[in-house]
Amino acid sequence: MKSLPLKYNLIRGCAKTSARLGTLQTAHGIIDTPTFMPVGTQGTVKAITVGELEEMGTGLILGNCYHLFLRPGLEIITRHGGLHGFMNWKGSILTDSGGFQIFSLGGMRKLTDEGVTFTSHLDGATHFLSPERVVRLQNMLGSDIAMVLDQCPPYPAEREAVEDAVRRTTKWALRCKMAHLNENQALFAIIQGGVYEDLRRESAAELVEMDFPGYAIGGLSVGEPKELMYETLQWTVPDLPAEKVRYLMGVGSPDALLEGVRYGIDLFDCVLPTRIARNGRVMTSKGYLPIRNSVYGTDLSPLDENCKCQVCQNYSRAYIRHLLNAGEILGLRLTTYHNLYYLDSLMKEIRIALAEDRFDQYYREIGPQLRKMYGGVV
Repeated sequence: MKSLPLKYNLIRGCAKTSARLGTLQTAHGIIDTPTFMPVGTQGTVKAITVGELEEMGTGLILGNCYHLFLRPGLEIITRHGGLHGFMNWKGSILTDSGGFQIFSLGGMRKLTDEGVTFTSHLDGATHFLSPERVVRLQNMLGSDIAMVLDQCPPYPAEREAVEDAVRRTTKWALRCKMAHLNENQALFAIIQGGVYEDLRRESAAELVEMDFPGYAIGGLSVGEPKELMYETLQWTVPDLPAEKVRYLMGVGSPDALLEGVRYGIDLFDCVLPTRIARNGRVMTSKGYLPIRNSVYGTDLSPLDENCKCQVCQNYSRAYIRHLLNAGEILGLRLTTYHNLYYLDSLMKEIRIALAEDRFDQYYREIGPQLRKMYGGVV
């Protein structure tokens, strides 16, 4: 019997919420879920080596088909045997189709049912990507999980525009599935529908009928209030099969991760922890810390006294502030490492609470703290 490229194992659920503990197995390892994926858009998680990711225990990262297609191009990546070899990454990889990036180009792209014609943000060259071509490119990248091409409507958007996006996303998903030829790779569908309950449920029903091995919820974290995002999850997640993986795209603030888990999400990704790190903002057990501020210039304490990462064990706030303000690359590396470690530790705490059948208690204790510290606009 042919082995599947991906296997999700549901270990246990929470009786009082929709949270669940599981494992996700690919050809490159087993990932404990729920988990957060660091974003390696261009074949690297910014400022971090693969060795450091392995040191943290990271098992799954995200790459982006759109960016890798434009630079360096698929030829050199395939000469390395695929994206794993190109990066020298031994863990699992999920590649995004680039749909969000393409539709963010606005006037630089033209959208039809056939696909998307767009102008490269790098050199102004014109390219065309169809659902079939996006899948073939991801087949060549050799990621463990590939994503269908979808249409991501903005927020806010008129209902008619969202209806059109749902219709096109469904048609493209079927075309992607028919074009998918890499037997060692799983293809996930993406549910759209904006903040309209009936459209979300319609999108979920149509895609579940196609029987994908996993389902992503797209079109959220695009400017809508967090409360509306949580309400949309409450509508959408129950319509997804319990035996399949659930992935919430583009979410990475600590409070939103906890809420996403509560509603039954298994996978998350976001550029937030690495982006704010490069701007001198770090996540701590007491909230965001703007480490560039002058008040930390003589502070000998670590970024977070409750953190066990190598940064907090070895460097002071004053030193890291000095590095950042002096333009030293090490400063960016240290803040990035710490932020990724912080989120990884949070997800481990959540998994332990689920394993010990006390997630509801954990949520009630930590949830108000995280909402107070991280619930606002980043």
